[in-house]
Order: sequence, then structure tokens, then C-alpha cells
Amino acid sequence: MCWMHTCAALNTICLRPGEENIDMTDTQTQKIVLIVDDAPANLAVLTEILKPAYQVRAAKNGALALKIARAPKPPDAVLLDVEMPEMDGYEVCEKLKSDGSTRHIPVIFVTGHADSEQQQKGMALGAVGYLTKPVEPAQVLDKLATVLD
Repeated sequence: MCWMHTCAALNTICLRPGEENIDMTDTQTQKIVLIVDDAPANLAVLTEILKPAYQVRAAKNGALALKIARAPKPPDAVLLDVEMPEMDGYEVCEKLKSDGSTRHIPVIFVTGHADSEQQQKGMALGAVGYLTKPVEPAQVLDKLATVLD
């Protein structure tokens, strides 16, 4: 029986208990996730959850998020806060989905409100999902794995 198996979410080869795991992280092949939130603490939490499995880009506002999304190497997915000053998450999503160079990027809203009306509005704009703050690490990783695979 082979004890070795691949832990895709962690980018490691997991061996028998007591043996050292081998880091299989390859930043050349890792998917890129853009996190957009005006709260530094939220950016830090999501970055810590994602960085073992993904390349992480962060933006503290909508304008910076759009700039990063339109870069030569755009993100593979966006985790987008709904409530931000100046340009809220809905406006950012609308701009991403109306631009031919970014409309293919899946957007997952991250919000402190589990309001179904907000969710419907986001989905109508082209979002593929919602996560509620405070985020659960497993839910974040599961949602991204579903969207990116």
C-alpha cells in the first residue's frame, strides 16, 4: 500500500506520519487570486489562508483592483469586498464584467452581510459566489477550488 498522496489544496506531498512533507509549491503554475478589501486586517486574514495554495495579489480599493486585473498577467479569480469607500464591490464587479479583457475572471464577493438581496444583486452583475465574514478558511479554499478547477 502506498502511503504517499497528493494534497492539492496545500501543494505538498503528504507522507506517513512522522515523515517530512515535501513542498510542491511552484509559483510559475500557481493560480493568482486578487483580494480586494479596504480593511488591512481582512487582507491579512485572506492572504494567510490563500498563500500556501495560490499566488496572492491584494488591493485596498476598487481602482487598484481594476489596474491589477488589467495587468498583463491578470488574476485567475477575485475575492471582492462589497462595502468599500469611493467604489464599492458592485461597481468593481460591473467594470470587470463589462471589460473584454477581464470579464472571464470569476468574482466571489466577501461580505459581512448574508442578505439574499445583496447576493442576488451580485450574482446579477456576474459574480459566481459569496463568502460571509468572518470567513472560514475551508470555505474560502473550497469555493476557490470549485471556481478554478
